Amino acid sequence: MVTARSIASLTLGFGLVNIPVRLYSATDSGSSVRFNLLAKDGSRLKQQYISEKTRKVVPRAEMVKGYEVEKDHFVLFSQEELKALEEASSHVIEIVAFIPEQAVDPLYYDNAYLLAPDKRGGKPYHLLMAAMQKSGRCALAKWAWKAKQYVVQVRATDDGLVLQQLLYADEVRSLKNLDIEPVSVSASELQLALQLIDQIAEDHYDPSQYKDEEKERVLAAIDEKIAGKQVIASAHPEDAVAGGGQVIDLMQALQASLGKRKPDAKAPAKPGTTVTAMADAKERKGVKRASKVAAPAPVAAPRGRARK
Repeated sequence: MVTARSIASLTLGFGLVNIPVRLYSATDSGSSVRFNLLAKDGSRLKQQYISEKTRKVVPRAEMVKGYEVEKDHFVLFSQEELKALEEASSHVIEIVAFIPEQAVDPLYYDNAYLLAPDKRGGKPYHLLMAAMQKSGRCALAKWAWKAKQYVVQVRATDDGLVLQQLLYADEVRSLKNLDIEPVSVSASELQLALQLIDQIAEDHYDPSQYKDEEKERVLAAIDEKIAGKQVIASAHPEDAVAGGGQVIDLMQALQASLGKRKPDAKAPAKPGTTVTAMADAKERKGVKRASKVAAPAPVAAPRGRARK
């Protein structure tokens, strides 16, 4: 279990009470599978912005942002002007009201964070948590974070406090705008539907019962390619030998190495042909290694899925 790192030290305040807290991300984006965009020879691609008018690459320092007021007509803002409009970040989460726990529709839920007591914050933290659980209420608060003003919900669980960023009203669509035509159902139809619900009803939600099957299929396909030695080594500009990456065949590399003398230390290595480049690659966080490829000599097989 990797120890969580706090994102920020904040203060949860209401009235004359100030509770020092630490903020943690409630989700782990690093567990998702990410692919790099490459050319067919395995070389990395760089993104560039090209002017539609001159067809030339525009350096980032010469870029400005514009708001389109009508087709192809913009009002322009420099980085300095946009910076002046940003909300200054605040270390204070200011509670403005306590409302019933179920008062906020989950449609308004955005990013979630975890709150833990900071130094000297244990007693007031647990007091607030117990009071909200006893009253059946959660807190609404205002919070400025990363140049944006948020309305947030702070709710108590058995394990601690959760901070939930909320969307504003104009950011959420309503079912009322879809003009869904009402249709009546009979009592017998409703009774049958209730019986079907009872057959697979559960009292609790257990997230561990559900797996990301698509992610597992993608990781299995990656392992198959690694096991089949379909790994491309991307050539770097500083490499002494020109040319694109090539498919690494571990057995071929080992057999070729057995018939050669120890290479001269000054001789440049060919890109995409060394076994050590594979062996030194770091393993992806939380992902099991691929099966090692059997080799005729006691040389370490390439590791599984490496980091980008």
